[in-house]
Amino acid sequence: MAKEFLNQKSFELRNKVLDIFSYGNRGHIPSAFSVIEVLTTLYYQHVDIEKIKKNTEDRDRIILSKGHGCLSLYSILHDHGLIKEDELKSYCRPGSVLGGHPTKGKIIGIEASTGSLGLGPSVAVGMATELKRKKRSSHVYVIVGDGEINEGSVWEALLSVGNKNLDNFTIIIDYNKFQSYSSTEEVCDLNPLKEKLEAFKLNTFEVDMINEPENLLLCLQEKSSTPKAIICHSIKGQGSDLLEGNLHWHHKSYLSDEEVEKVRASLKRREF
Repeated sequence: MAKEFLNQKSFELRNKVLDIFSYGNRGHIPSAFSVIEVLTTLYYQHVDIEKIKKNTEDRDRIILSKGHGCLSLYSILHDHGLIKEDELKSYCRPGSVLGGHPTKGKIIGIEASTGSLGLGPSVAVGMATELKRKKRSSHVYVIVGDGEINEGSVWEALLSVGNKNLDNFTIIIDYNKFQSYSSTEEVCDLNPLKEKLEAFKLNTFEVDMINEPENLLLCLQEKSSTPKAIICHSIKGQGSDLLEGNLHWHHKSYLSDEEVEKVRASLKRREF
């Protein structure tokens, strides 16, 4: 059931991502596509979405540190009724509450202003520390890109979270193997990533988000006495035959209606 749900919901959300992109004619479609299964698992299967909607103090916090993938976040918050249709249609237009990166304070459910890569984990550590101080049971989840963790600030945050042993902190890495105009391996090889994270005292898991995306929920539900890291192996442009692994599309904006529909026609429901 989990696979079928993820398959159908992710397909719907990718279509919505294209709708939102069309309103502003800009954004990072492949980066949004690769993280959709991760966000779908969090927002539909794991966290208490009603607490997020009510903005209660004991809600779980989700931070999309790879802010350029915000089209996926916007599509989900809209689906949950946190973004109105007219707000969605104003995306990236003057005066809109929805820009090319998430901005805190304008929409319930957006916990941090992100887009300057590498800063989300430090914000998450601060939140997790304060929640611990207040003896809250809430958990903090921060989603980063694989290229993003080239930033030294990410490792400073992880050094802190490991030494503080914040077991209410989980970092999720969207490991789609590409950053900007090249592969992560060519720019700055991350391997052995799992061993590096473990050396920073994080209980580390790996998930195949292409063939076994339902395993992410199992990793999220796994009890841990230490902070967690989950490496999610995905594909840039995931879910589209046209975009998958195609670097040409990373910065591609100002698409014609025909180009958008070409991407839409390339969307696929994965068979398991």
